[in-house]
Amino acid sequence: MPSGTMQRVLVVVPAWNEERSLPAVLDEIRTHLPGVDVLVVNDGSSDRTSAVARAAGVPVLDLPFNLGVGGAMRAGFRYAVEERYDAVVQVDADGQHDPADVTRIVERLEEHDVVIGARFAGTGEYDVGGPRRWAMQVLAGVLSRLAGTRLTDTTSGFRAAGPRAVRLFAVHYPAEYLGDTVESLVIAIRSGLSVGQIGVSMRERTAGRPSQRPLRAALYLLRACLALVLSLARRRTPLGPPEAGIA
Repeated sequence: MPSGTMQRVLVVVPAWNEERSLPAVLDEIRTHLPGVDVLVVNDGSSDRTSAVARAAGVPVLDLPFNLGVGGAMRAGFRYAVEERYDAVVQVDADGQHDPADVTRIVERLEEHDVVIGARFAGTGEYDVGGPRRWAMQVLAGVLSRLAGTRLTDTTSGFRAAGPRAVRLFAVHYPAEYLGDTVESLVIAIRSGLSVGQIGVSMRERTAGRPSQRPLRAALYLLRACLALVLSLARRRTPLGPPEAGIA
């Protein structure tokens, strides 16, 4: 990697208070993806996340306050457009995403504009139960119909965006809760982009605390379905010509 038409690939690592897990994640990226550029987007962390990334020699975008994964990734997509990258891959800073899978995900960009690293596609043993699992199944069913292909893990943040998707997401990537996963796929599909997936193994976070606390997990089903309804109700996002700039 890079291969084919994907000549310049940027790995974007959104990070919020991940000083403990981030060094190992960056080491893994270097090991499995030598020569691939990395950008850490420090999402308003109150710990040493930014300092840890800089100490590792990785460029950092420091956001003034916490915007969530969607806001951090939109900043990463804008950076990618400005620096003329062909593709962007999201690798989370908590250690759940295995950088060893990035090459396979990027290779699928030869066939699709957006490729999801899917937990429930016959690879690995990652499991989710209760309301979260029900919500994931509902979302996967609806988005599969929209995309015209089977998608099993539409809330996965482990994904890659090709040139057309990078330009679209630099302007329209949603920052709301679940918007960075669910709504971003709706935006891509309704803009005429192709979405596919590839099975990956995911791991438990290596440090820190998950953003999904028990109360939040209990509300997941309602919020996920609401996010889908709202995204479908919004107007279709036009995809401008390749030379279009960022508004």
